[in-house]
Amino acid sequence: MKDVGKLVDPKGDPMSLVQWTTKSLTHLVEELTLKHHTIKRTALRDVLISLGFSLKANKKNIEGLSHPDRNAQFQYIKKSCDTFEQVGNPIISVDCKKKELIGNFKNNGKEWQPKKKNTAVKVYDFKNLSDGKAAPYGVYDVLKNTGFVNVGVDHDTASFAVESIRRWWNGIGKQLYPNKKDILITSDGGGSNGVRNRLWKKELQQFATETGLSITVTHLPPATSKWNKIEHRLFSYISINWRGKPLTSLETIIELLSHTTTKEGLTVTAVVDRNIYPIGVKVTDDELKRLNILRNEFHPEWNYMIKPEKDV
Repeated sequence: MKDVGKLVDPKGDPMSLVQWTTKSLTHLVEELTLKHHTIKRTALRDVLISLGFSLKANKKNIEGLSHPDRNAQFQYIKKSCDTFEQVGNPIISVDCKKKELIGNFKNNGKEWQPKKKNTAVKVYDFKNLSDGKAAPYGVYDVLKNTGFVNVGVDHDTASFAVESIRRWWNGIGKQLYPNKKDILITSDGGGSNGVRNRLWKKELQQFATETGLSITVTHLPPATSKWNKIEHRLFSYISINWRGKPLTSLETIIELLSHTTTKEGLTVTAVVDRNIYPIGVKVTDDELKRLNILRNEFHPEWNYMIKPEKDV
């Protein structure tokens, strides 16, 4: 027991009931043999368990340093959401889900199938073997518990992000919220809807002007993207719904997205977006200054309102 404990080099909180080691059973058996111990791998496994060890995989849980105003920003977001909810104005959480290769490739997860029947997929998931990539940009309606996914086939740019919001509004939103002129968007701080993305703001300005909407935007503080409502109220259920199913075509993706539901009443609408969205589009300082944007005193880079242009 003592030699095993020395060899495994335990990791984790020493006060915890469970620790773990990165050494394999084979390597441990070899090292114990050098110390004149005879033990089989199965017996060694039982010894490790009795000592409080278990197999552990890497866990994605570190996003970065916490911002000193993290909690204050979450309080501000909650206050904004409460204000919009009280008068029935729409609140949407937005983000782009991980891009997916289109083709007969392995999709993580398992599903029930008849005995001795397996779904065969390609061994390699190289991009050149695919029929392209799908970029699912999601819009989650917080008040109605509904999801909308605009599945693009080009780049995930700010133009694509705002076009996704536009499609949700024109196809669903304005029917659910007739005569409403204010909308709240919550998003994380990076990517196509990021804090520093000038094109995001310019495209929102165009959307606000064409619809007459005043658009309030609140960004989640740095290193907190997993707390975006769309992640655990829409994207997580999409991943569950299509687990183990190869995404062989855009039609398959749309059907799987559209059939995502929950016991709490979530429904999802999905559409294909075949538009081309060039990367590298620049917004000049003069263009940025002309935007009809009102910034909040508290972290104006995170919290702002874009109103329709006055001279249009």
